[in-house]
Amino acid sequence: MIPRLAITCGEPAGIGVDLVLQIAQNALPAQCVVIADTNVLKRRASELGLSPKYIAYDASAERQTSNAGEMTVVHIDCPAEVKAGKLNTANAPYVLETLDTATHGCVSGEFDAMVTAPLHKGIINDAGIKFSGHTEYLAALTKAPLPVMLLADNDFRVALATTHLPLKDVSAAITKASLTQVIEVLHHDLKTKFGLERPRVYVCGLNPHAGEGGHLGMEEIETIQPVIDSLKAAGMDLVGALPADTLFTQKYLQHADAVLAMYHDQGLPVLKYASFGRAVNITLGLPIIRTSVDHGTALDLAGTGRADSGSLLAAINSAIHLSRSSKT
Repeated sequence: MIPRLAITCGEPAGIGVDLVLQIAQNALPAQCVVIADTNVLKRRASELGLSPKYIAYDASAERQTSNAGEMTVVHIDCPAEVKAGKLNTANAPYVLETLDTATHGCVSGEFDAMVTAPLHKGIINDAGIKFSGHTEYLAALTKAPLPVMLLADNDFRVALATTHLPLKDVSAAITKASLTQVIEVLHHDLKTKFGLERPRVYVCGLNPHAGEGGHLGMEEIETIQPVIDSLKAAGMDLVGALPADTLFTQKYLQHADAVLAMYHDQGLPVLKYASFGRAVNITLGLPIIRTSVDHGTALDLAGTGRADSGSLLAAINSAIHLSRSSKT
């Protein structure tokens, strides 16, 4: 069966709209359904010198692969005028409505996966809506107990024990229970979604030098290492806790199916340095498949024609692969 993907454009003033319009210039081996305001798409397309054919989505119609120069759209009204690069709090509910529509469609089975372009967390919070990120929002929508954020570039995969937290809150958020859950979700999805029969996960310590025997912090001794030892005894292939500054070297990475970093900026700068523009953000632990780009809204590039759609294309291809794998 041809995969059917729901694609959201994220922040309408950002480059997500540009990226989706660029992708529509290519034929793709899936039915890509864009959830957005058609008028926003048309105005940005005009600014970019593009003129795709817009097709209203019909859920009852037979699935077709996406043709170059065509865009299938679920229209959702955007309440305020959109100007490329200019944020507007009035449009924050619209962004979330596109996410809601895509998510509910995936939960119901109408869509096989969802692919998200970047949104702007700050403007959503400025609109009075508490929002910490896609990962947490989708987990709440799908009632998933613990989502896990994974960024991947082919076999280089970095997962996070915590996601969008202030650094001062990270240590308290890493408990034996939470870390156990994260590793179990990561291990499960590496097997079921990536087809790794016995995934090997390398685990970072939290502190410099992985705590250096307690002289630089006790989290490794009191929390991280006991969890690793317990799960290894249960049969998982885990290595660590290792200092992050040496774990992210070829000596270790060549043997790792995934690396588990303790916090956002411990692991992602390394992956983005190595893979920016082609990496994919994948949310594990959800009852649906969700992939995304590895970058932000890039307001300064919106409407200029200089946006690089490589990461969105990688996210779409990853969603296609994962949706097919989940049906085998």
